[in-house]
Amino acid sequence: MKSATPYTLLLAMLLLLGFTAPKTVHKKVVKEVEKTFAVEGVAFNPFVVSNELNQELPTKISGENFFKIHVQDSLLGYAFVDQAPSKTAKFDYLVVFDGELKVVNSKVLIYREEYGGEIGSKRWLKQFLGKTGNDRVSIDSNIDAISGATISVRSMTKSMDNLLQTIGILQKNGQL
Repeated sequence: MKSATPYTLLLAMLLLLGFTAPKTVHKKVVKEVEKTFAVEGVAFNPFVVSNELNQELPTKISGENFFKIHVQDSLLGYAFVDQAPSKTAKFDYLVVFDGELKVVNSKVLIYREEYGGEIGSKRWLKQFLGKTGNDRVSIDSNIDAISGATISVRSMTKSMDNLLQTIGILQKNGQL
């Protein structure tokens, strides 16, 4: 098993170097994940699901957006990186789950609009902490709106709800 560890780390590094997001996003993801778990030297192992199951998922999972996070041979949790639409552009965001698939961090990594950047505030994003695949989020029921950031709030909330539903489906199907 020890001989597989360097291979796994090399594979993860190669995949992350081929990460479709800009390098600045990748660096922010690594920094935020290490800060979340208070560790250094995390490995991102791609998590992939079958094409058949992926068709059922509200959020599509690929080896480029959903990762198992390890330090050595120990699973710390999972990270999901994606983009969501704002008024005229898209913003990059990160969601970090613990090993029990509970949201432990969410962060807007890069926001490209003049207005609506308030969704990147820790105060607003903390509404998602503790959510699991059994939870639903909606601005109509349990997520606060932000004046001047309506489109971004709706987009981030919908993205989070789809991701949580996806996590629930993957758990139900024994994938996680």
